Amino acid sequence: MNLILMGPPGAGKGTQAERIVAEFSIPHISTGDAFRAAMKQGTPLGVKAKEYVDAGLLVPDEVTIGIVRERLQQDDCKGGFMLDGFPRTISQAEALDEILKSLDSGIDHVVNLKVDRGLLLARLTGRRICRSCGATYHELFNPPAKAGVCDKCGGELYQRSDDTEEKVGTRLDEYLNKTAPLLAYYEAKGLLRELNGERDIDEVTAELRSLLRGQD
Repeated sequence: MNLILMGPPGAGKGTQAERIVAEFSIPHISTGDAFRAAMKQGTPLGVKAKEYVDAGLLVPDEVTIGIVRERLQQDDCKGGFMLDGFPRTISQAEALDEILKSLDSGIDHVVNLKVDRGLLLARLTGRRICRSCGATYHELFNPPAKAGVCDKCGGELYQRSDDTEEKVGTRLDEYLNKTAPLLAYYEAKGLLRELNGERDIDEVTAELRSLLRGQD
């Protein structure tokens, strides 16, 4: 089973990815992990990627695609894999198609976790952190006993600057605008499966598991 998992920040993608790769015994492949592995191993593409990363530059498509190609050729991917964070563009999706074609393989499912923008904002802006001990709370899902006060040490709780509604909203808009063409690309191929990510975590897992086992 070859799977691409998509979803905006706050959709619960990380939790679902963790559960699915454990149950189906497939590797969870993100571009960040693939970059770090290639750089650590000192592969030619890893060396190139490190040059861009060290310079604070975006790694170009040809290097990213090359590293993904090498990763998908490794033995642990023979029984399937889950891609997370790749592809991000139509050109990367087309390159992935070519890579898999050369391996006599293909994508089985592209799963997108859908969550209303307003709920995503609530999930992402509700985090609060203790200035004293670093404990983390959430105004909706894990509130402190007393508003603004840490249960553990009595310290003041604060909101990180990148968790404000304005900045989170900008991140969400960027994600949604960039991925809309990609979702359309896979929908046209008949591969896109959209799940309601607003439900209980276990409910989402159950539907995803059923889909991947061909029971939908």
